[in-house]
Amino acid sequence: MSESNSLSTPRKLRADAQRNRDLILTIAREEFARQGANVTLEDIVRLSGLGVGTLYRHFPTREALIEAVYLSEVEKLAAAARELAESEPPVEALRQWMVCFVEFVATKSAMKETLSAMIADTKELYANSTELIRSAMNTLVERGVASGEIQVVIDPLDLLRALSGVVGSGPNSEESARRLVDILIAGICIRK
Repeated sequence: MSESNSLSTPRKLRADAQRNRDLILTIAREEFARQGANVTLEDIVRLSGLGVGTLYRHFPTREALIEAVYLSEVEKLAAAARELAESEPPVEALRQWMVCFVEFVATKSAMKETLSAMIADTKELYANSTELIRSAMNTLVERGVASGEIQVVIDPLDLLRALSGVVGSGPNSEESARRLVDILIAGICIRK
């Protein structure tokens, strides 16, 4: 597996270099979601206010940038699961993470065309990210089951599939998805 599509942490960057990398990733994610495969690296450089050399130092190819944007979103989702597990009661942690997942699916859907158009083989990229997401969901569900607040009648992977299905497009789709997350949570919680 190449370094560009591994889920491992790259070498530690200087603070200014990390800020530049994060800025490029943020702008690239927004533009890929907004424009799809039509966004150019020149657009990203212009919007970031950074030089083209800075972009290429961090992301030597367009493919490397697209993979990094996608993996950055997956890693944020996994980190959110850990943070929520430490800071929220089990069911609330799961509910909040599910909302994060819905937002991720919406971003991923917008980027899917770009990923497919620019990366020849997304199979390994998706397999690694799916495992990271599944692990995050398992951790949160198992925590809820251990607390006695969630009943064991649904496989966490089925819950992920249900979540993927609630993401829509158009006006009020985000509000609708949040309501559907609440319905899914109500369906798996034990009523006391």
